[in-house]
Amino acid sequence: MTDSPFKQTRFQCVSPLDYRYYGGDERIFQQLSPYLSEEANIRYIYRVEWALARALVRRGLAPESLPSAVEKAMGGIDPAEVYQEDQRVHHYLKAAVNVLKAHVPESAREYIHLGATSFDVVDSANAARIRECFEKVFRPATLDLERALIQLARKERDTVQVGRTHGRYASPVTFGYFIAGYVDRFGSGILHMTESARAIVGKFSGAVGSYNALSLLVPDPVELEREVLADLGMEPAMHSTQIVQPEYMARFACDVVISFGVMANLADDLRHLHRSEIDEVGEPFGEAQVGSSTMPHKRNPWNLEHIKSQYKAFMPRLSTVLLDQISEHQRDLTNSASGRYLPEILVGYFDALKRLTWIIEGLHVNYEAIARNFQNAAPEISSEPLYISLSMAGLDNAHEWVRKASHARTGGQTVYEVLTKETSVQPFLEKAPEHAVAAARDPRNYTGRAKTRVDAICDTWEQRLFKD
Repeated sequence: MTDSPFKQTRFQCVSPLDYRYYGGDERIFQQLSPYLSEEANIRYIYRVEWALARALVRRGLAPESLPSAVEKAMGGIDPAEVYQEDQRVHHYLKAAVNVLKAHVPESAREYIHLGATSFDVVDSANAARIRECFEKVFRPATLDLERALIQLARKERDTVQVGRTHGRYASPVTFGYFIAGYVDRFGSGILHMTESARAIVGKFSGAVGSYNALSLLVPDPVELEREVLADLGMEPAMHSTQIVQPEYMARFACDVVISFGVMANLADDLRHLHRSEIDEVGEPFGEAQVGSSTMPHKRNPWNLEHIKSQYKAFMPRLSTVLLDQISEHQRDLTNSASGRYLPEILVGYFDALKRLTWIIEGLHVNYEAIARNFQNAAPEISSEPLYISLSMAGLDNAHEWVRKASHARTGGQTVYEVLTKETSVQPFLEKAPEHAVAAARDPRNYTGRAKTRVDAICDTWEQRLFKD
């Protein structure tokens, strides 16, 4: 093989993943490259060929030296060899097989790929690397974020914060309860991703899925398929054509993107709390970090914005995964190019995941701003406990009384103070339940079960995810 004329650096790449978010981040590169790179893809292809070799030996159909010969060859194959051969034969898997044959003893070559079709190998290799990447890299990283969220929720369990709906002041919550919502949502995402990742299957059933070729070799081709895939840690699909049923990978991709959406939602919520006029939280900011090339004072929430931006880039790619469900009859090639982009969704997710974990672990909570904003909101957010108090006391149309009072407020008046001047309402205020009126006078006491729900939610997810 001649050397490739291309001597490429990451800065000559087109994709931002390659020159910035994957190729430009050594930690992410080191974690994901063994599974999601093209080099890894080729290595997993050869792992499938190795598993086939082992199955053939067990059936007495190949020399006992075959698996070790394949294993030895795997370590010495440069992916560039495969691509150079692909330029000659214009068939990716056949090129990989040809290169493998060239690296094993001549006496072993006729047994390489015996009884297999291309996508027995390609789909099974892809399933194996995605499953292992999730188990060994993604799941531990998702658990790191869940731990950080639980820790933050518990820490801020009692931090009373004004609630916000539609961008306007609403009833009080606690900051810990707000975070606990994401403990629950992200924890659920971990469970769903785990289930769908572990459900991904492979296949080794031939060109149309009915074991035609293997049936010429062995009397029990279905069992041989199971043996090959067991060496890869997988089960076979109950039915396959030339390809594995696409729904397994599509479900996993859906669960990844849904989990991505939870992270983007949290990032966006925190970004809004980062606003100058709110200023309740701040993402970590380095000593030498610059927020603007012209405004030296700026401390922008750019990492939070980055997470939302990555979601915008990769969420739409799910439509391609779903379009790849459709393959004509036993198989066409309309997923050949589009299917190669699935690992990029995982890289984008992982970049956002690691970044959000870092933010949550180092999040600055501005208690003074939280108290100040609550104090500003207090005169109007007492309306709900006040209306319920008056309803409990028997005031007809209490909601309308409180609504008009809230709109009639002037200066620093509270809704409660406006209503105390209404002679028709005063008797009902006097006989309303004291605990309800107390919540209207001081909404800091009006947080419902927010604090205890933080405990329950965090306890539940610790039990579900960390019980071992």
